[in-house]
Amino acid sequence: MNGTSRMSTAPRPAGHAPAPAPGSGRRRPAWRARLARLDLKTAPYAFISPFYVVFLLFGGFPLVYTVWVSLHEWGLASGTRRWTGLENYRYLLSDADFWHAAVNTLGIFAVSTVPQLLVALLVANALNRRMRAATFFRIGMVAPLVTSTAAVAIVFTQLFDHDYGMANWLLGRIGMDGVDWQASRGWSWVAVSAMVDWRWTGYNALIYLAAMQAVPRDLYEAAAIDGASRLRQFWGITVPLLRPTILFTVVVSTIGGLQLFTEPVLFGAGAGAPDRMDGGSTHQFQTITMYMFGNAFGHDRYGYGAAVACALFVLIIVFSLANFLFVRRAGGTR
Repeated sequence: MNGTSRMSTAPRPAGHAPAPAPGSGRRRPAWRARLARLDLKTAPYAFISPFYVVFLLFGGFPLVYTVWVSLHEWGLASGTRRWTGLENYRYLLSDADFWHAAVNTLGIFAVSTVPQLLVALLVANALNRRMRAATFFRIGMVAPLVTSTAAVAIVFTQLFDHDYGMANWLLGRIGMDGVDWQASRGWSWVAVSAMVDWRWTGYNALIYLAAMQAVPRDLYEAAAIDGASRLRQFWGITVPLLRPTILFTVVVSTIGGLQLFTEPVLFGAGAGAPDRMDGGSTHQFQTITMYMFGNAFGHDRYGYGAAVACALFVLIIVFSLANFLFVRRAGGTR
């Protein structure tokens, strides 16, 4: 008993911490471990949540509301709000003016996008070589993009003028007759496509140039030692390694090309149509977005205009997926 009491009352050495209470040493590490696991699981979602919140507010809600409006006979000026169900879509499928605008949109898209991306690829390949004032020429590719679209349209409208335009003057110098660019359906597509290509070719060229500079130089040196020409190196090394970038530009160009609006509207200012949204006197270059805008704001048919917008959305999805699959299979990527 006395020995036991001496052991229990003996003083502890200096610096010796008191023994922790039972279970208290396990709570703090367990709590911190839970916080660490929670942080690992929720932190990525917290970081990306601002984008989705903004998208839901400014993208998701307008999309759902547009679908809701398309199911009504909706007039903003008249105040009409009448449920019609799928009537607007039934009328859309039999609307010759809509399909006329759809053909115009796809035609301008094909005429503008294919040459645009091909020329951008060739220009990027030229800028990727060693040359004097390379930075100056690379920065110059951005100049069309920062130029006012209205100014571009005014200049190109004068270039393609029937009587005094430079395009017809050049045709006359080689012995060809002048073209009425604004009155002809096919030639108006070419004129509008020229505006689009001049504005966006440099942008795509810079994207290709950035991807080309990431290609290892060792591949080109090895190909040159094996006797491959510059053309062979371009098609055998550059283009295959640029397939993901080409796929990106194809999809983005598809989305932008099918939403074409500003260039044909400004080009149609002098086409002789009573309304710019008509795309010429015979709707020769009226796009889907122009047709949608004309119905919604020009004729106070917001319900039908919303149905056209939904049809354009589906069209963009279909063509974007089609181009995605085509480029991926053509490139042999998985």
